[in-house]
Amino acid sequence: MDLLDLQTFAAVARCGGITRAAGELNTVQSNVTTRIRALETEIGVPLFERRARGMTLTDAGRRLMPYADRLASLAGEALAAARDDGVAKGPLVIGSMETTAAVRLPPLLARFHQRCPEVQLSLRTGPTAILVEAVISSALDGAFVAGPVEHPDLVTTAAFKEELVLLTAQRWKSLTALRAGTPSSGPTILVFRTGCSYRQRLEQVMSEFGWPSATRLEFGTLDHFCRAPLPSAACMAAR
Repeated sequence: MDLLDLQTFAAVARCGGITRAAGELNTVQSNVTTRIRALETEIGVPLFERRARGMTLTDAGRRLMPYADRLASLAGEALAAARDDGVAKGPLVIGSMETTAAVRLPPLLARFHQRCPEVQLSLRTGPTAILVEAVISSALDGAFVAGPVEHPDLVTTAAFKEELVLLTAQRWKSLTALRAGTPSSGPTILVFRTGCSYRQRLEQVMSEFGWPSATRLEFGTLDHFCRAPLPSAACMAAR
């Protein structure tokens, strides 16, 4: 099985089509098409469903995808090991929760760049659950997430300790007042998308208060979250 065929397969799966994959790989569409056909011929089953709006993985393609990612990662590690002269260099892709990236990481990443200027660092933000899956699949080299994380293929190290607090409107000066001054469904809660560890903890608190179906307003970025003009809302934050 040719490594370039697998890398091409993974690019088409990520991009959802031949044209975008060719652009990502800096090659022509015919090369991409030829490699996909060669891989499907070798395996003996179709890996993609061809549709007018793009290509999606078949069941066989979905089963192959994690192996393609792992082989690509292993090939990169082999290349890096062969070129290793003791100086940190090359690409490093890490993930982070958005709040951590905004508050904790800027000085840390600045110091890292000063010490390792030849490392091409990329930072991707997302909720804890998605970041953990990305590390397991080798899409990320590591990630700053909310612990605890227990997985046999992962090594975890405590980087920061945070105290979580429940933020509410000023009108509620205690949890007793919060409970007494809201309807049976509870207050409106501000959350990030599914997979966010802060969201999970806040939903647990709402459930313990007796409001498992509290109205949720979902925000995609920290900036939008902080600007939400909702006097009756509650959210979970670190300090």
